[in-house]
Amino acid sequence: MENVHWIGQSKEAPPERSSMAAFGSVAVVPFQHKKLSSVNYSCRYFYANGWKKKKKLCFQRKRWIVSSTCPPEETSPISVSFTSAPVPHLSHFLTDLDTFPHPFLLQDATSYRPLNLNFISEQDGVINKVVWNKQEPQNLVIYPRAGPRERIVFDPKSVKAAIVTCGGLCPGLNTVIRELTECLRYQYGVVDIFGVLQGYRGFYSKEWIRLDPERVDAIHKLGGTILGSSRGGFDLNKIVDAIVQRGIHQVYVIGGDGTIRGAAQLSEECRRRKLRVTVASIPKTIDNDIPIIDKSFGFDTAVQEASKAIDAAHTEVSCFPNGIGIVKLMGRNSGFIALYASLSSREVDCCLIPEVPFVIHGRGGLMEYVAKCLSERGKMVLVVAEGAGQEYVGNDPSVEQLDASGNKKLGDIGHFLYEEIESTWKKQGMEVSMKYIDPTYMIRAVASNASDNIYCTLLAHSAVHGAFAGYTGFTVGPIHGRHAYIPMTEIVTAQKQVDLRDRMWSRLVNSTGQPDFSPRNIPKGFQGPCNIYSSPQQSQSQESIL
Repeated sequence: MENVHWIGQSKEAPPERSSMAAFGSVAVVPFQHKKLSSVNYSCRYFYANGWKKKKKLCFQRKRWIVSSTCPPEETSPISVSFTSAPVPHLSHFLTDLDTFPHPFLLQDATSYRPLNLNFISEQDGVINKVVWNKQEPQNLVIYPRAGPRERIVFDPKSVKAAIVTCGGLCPGLNTVIRELTECLRYQYGVVDIFGVLQGYRGFYSKEWIRLDPERVDAIHKLGGTILGSSRGGFDLNKIVDAIVQRGIHQVYVIGGDGTIRGAAQLSEECRRRKLRVTVASIPKTIDNDIPIIDKSFGFDTAVQEASKAIDAAHTEVSCFPNGIGIVKLMGRNSGFIALYASLSSREVDCCLIPEVPFVIHGRGGLMEYVAKCLSERGKMVLVVAEGAGQEYVGNDPSVEQLDASGNKKLGDIGHFLYEEIESTWKKQGMEVSMKYIDPTYMIRAVASNASDNIYCTLLAHSAVHGAFAGYTGFTVGPIHGRHAYIPMTEIVTAQKQVDLRDRMWSRLVNSTGQPDFSPRNIPKGFQGPCNIYSSPQQSQSQESIL
């Protein structure tokens, strides 16, 4: 733990040795730098146990600081254990795997060549955790660092690659397609690059198209995907048969957790058949609920566009008496878009996300807070994620209704809140001006912004480098800012959700001023607003407390 012992400000340099200032365990001592004419200073630390350390003095312009790093209370080393992530590799099941020099090393290479030729070693890794309590046991996981390898397992001249997009639309899809194509062509010299149309079913039911730099040159400025997309259509044997028939060596799958789940099966089937085929996935989910990685592409653009919808709602409610604006945003199981867009806008009075249950009527409920906002400000903006409050609008729990991607169908919580708030105030004899905005498909269909364009480039290039290195069944993404290769099986086992103990959620609550709407005692099997209070005194009628 670093403690500042002394802070001084002077037009002159710190005191000379003759007037050395000792501050507890710190002494300031001047020394002459060999190459500089000015006098620099160092700190020497003296402790009873004889431990000492040198550290330069922070000296900039007129302000200089003496700081010290105190020794730990216990000098015993911290025990840290780690395991390597089991990222599949072609060498695990192919014994006759030849290797080739990276195209960067060839004298007649026509592709882009980095000036320093810094290749990634197989010993380089990215750790899954950078902050921990030193008193707790640490089981760390090391993932292979993404980037070009000096030796590759494919001859680029003979490689055939296929790219497919699946699931819902998301900003950045075309950018990923473009950067995959350009990286394959310009950095590795691959000529045979194909686009699979209309998702997984396109492997066996559609004609493929050829992709080249000219065809994809400007597609990053367009929304959607030039390859088309679909949900479902996954037939494992038909897909693998099509890959074998067309002689494909590398498959790049762009999609969310359901798509990645299919890609993992695809990789495993290729391993079972002992095919020299790598399967790489680029994680796409606008909800940002992919675990392990920092974020998924398209999320920054979604937050930016969602903030515009919130600003529009705020403008509407500001122009009418008792204006109430409801904005429904994406977020089936995770409320990241609603959280970040609300925090970005700063015009939101209440944000409801799937991670936080809430009550509508009764003391401490949503209606009570709506009344407070109208009384104090004469308006209110409410943002709700599509997966919030499903206990109020969900279908019959005994009948599990799923869409083509295997996701549970959601009820429309935004429309429900609109009608519930309007009818409640009508019963109270008060007129309110209700506004409802659902920008879901407007957000999904836009082109990615500058931040996401850069991010998509890094993801695409990392995926190509991983495929040529021989990795398969992997997803690429940044972990604490460093791109790594992650087994698909780890990606699909869980979904990332907003951590209510994190300071980001605290910042949102401080911004909106909203109370805690959670039921006082949530009984087992809680399915709605009935019987949620622990005593009759707490349960009051809808008319007495909104």
